[in-house]
Amino acid sequence: MGQGSSSSASWPGLGAGIGGKSHFCQSADLTLTLPDECLAWVFGKLGCHDRSNCSLVCKRWRHVDSKSRQRLALVAGSDISPWLPSLFSRFSSISVLSLKCSRKLASIDDDSLARIPTLLPSLKKLKLKGCVDITDNGLRAFSMHRPPLLTKLSFVSCGVGSRGIVSLLLNCPSLKDLTLKRLRKLDAQNTPLLLQDQEEEEHQQSYFSNKLNANSCYSRNKLERLCLKDLHNARLFIPLLCSYAQTLKTLIVCRSSGNWDPVLLESLQTPSSIMEIQVENVQMGDPGLLAISTSCPHLQVLYLSRATDCTDDGLSAIANSCRQLRKLHIDAWSRFGSQAISEAGFLSIATKCPRLQEVVLMGVPITVSSLTVLASSCPVLERMALCNTDSVGDMEMQFIGAKFTALKKLCVKNCAISDSGVKAVGEGCPSLVKLKVKRCRGVTQATVSKLKIKRRCLMVSVDSGSMLLDGDELDLEEEGMVPSALPNTNASGSTSSRTHVICSSRGALLLRSTFENALQLHRRRRSNSNVHNLHVRI
Repeated sequence: MGQGSSSSASWPGLGAGIGGKSHFCQSADLTLTLPDECLAWVFGKLGCHDRSNCSLVCKRWRHVDSKSRQRLALVAGSDISPWLPSLFSRFSSISVLSLKCSRKLASIDDDSLARIPTLLPSLKKLKLKGCVDITDNGLRAFSMHRPPLLTKLSFVSCGVGSRGIVSLLLNCPSLKDLTLKRLRKLDAQNTPLLLQDQEEEEHQQSYFSNKLNANSCYSRNKLERLCLKDLHNARLFIPLLCSYAQTLKTLIVCRSSGNWDPVLLESLQTPSSIMEIQVENVQMGDPGLLAISTSCPHLQVLYLSRATDCTDDGLSAIANSCRQLRKLHIDAWSRFGSQAISEAGFLSIATKCPRLQEVVLMGVPITVSSLTVLASSCPVLERMALCNTDSVGDMEMQFIGAKFTALKKLCVKNCAISDSGVKAVGEGCPSLVKLKVKRCRGVTQATVSKLKIKRRCLMVSVDSGSMLLDGDELDLEEEGMVPSALPNTNASGSTSSRTHVICSSRGALLLRSTFENALQLHRRRRSNSNVHNLHVRI
């Protein structure tokens, strides 16, 4: 009683020391002088684990963290369902919610999902992964709340089907991004995603048919990105693509079985607004590329990665119609090992698409002739990657260094280049800021060091598997396939000064781990056999 604070008249956090000098008081909280907005900004720079620990420091920090946290990731097991209302009431400003659960465990059910829109009114992005207990009824109950700000939905390995997905498309007015991945129930039902039939059914069952009609039309005019991965029935998505062909801007199809040529031919019959198409590990050929070329005149980004049946004719059709192309990624791979896409197909695009800014070619034979056309026709090219081809050598690298003045980033992987090629690129390309070399065995460490000294603003990234030291060839130890042996000793007993370089490629690391596991298994079996023989002798 009657005792005042000794530092009440001084700056918070400072106390009077010996001799009148002030010093920092270790027990004072310097964040008391910060407004809540500044403290929330500091919390926003922390990771999830550190931020959770900060919320346990004091009541103020807990309150600021609760009101400013916008992202939340939860393990969505069935045991968390009773705690969701109190948890979401604490973090009421969440805009990005991720619910993940193992497919071997029971996840949250339909009732828990249906309460999310009312508990989180500012929700913008929702991701469900491994929630096998969520069905179409739960998605329909969720969508009937019509969350006004929900723009992105992602379903991975969930138990939902076509009816639940269509209900979301009809009742979420702001939905722009939809990702469907590994939905086994959707494949098993074999039911196309028909929006018209379910829309009429929901109109008849709903008391708010007028409002539902307005929201459904609005949502069907706003879907801009569709991502389909690891799905096994391509024809299910023909009605969906037909419904959103006029508004869709990005289409991504990865590792989805079925022939996609008829899908694209039926769904892309009229000019669309698609600007980006990514196709990876999909059965698609020239008819699909022809459908893209005729219906996507504004195409700017094209990714073709291991599209099985695409040839030079399909790329020529793209070049004739899609003159606004900015990014081109080609991974030339065919099922029977033949060369499906050659230099002629790339030449057709390089000649007729002057706005190219990024080119990635994997397995496409590129020579000086095609590089000449690319340098003259595409003056704004800034990023280029040449991978997995024997046709790219020092001559091509010298041409790149001399002619590509606007190039900023260059990646060369698994090509037959040496020190002279790297030196030519370093001495040329005045705009180059990053050079990346991988699995090119003719590059030495001395050339890389000289290039880094000569051009300090240039970032050079060379993996150890690309370097040769002392001009010697790499052996199995340098490839990382077997562990390095002990240093060799000469007659005088001194160790060899030769440096061993371990390859950092994925293939070499995989082989090394495989050999190590086999060696450990062999040792384990030998020890077990020795123990068994000992017992027999006894």
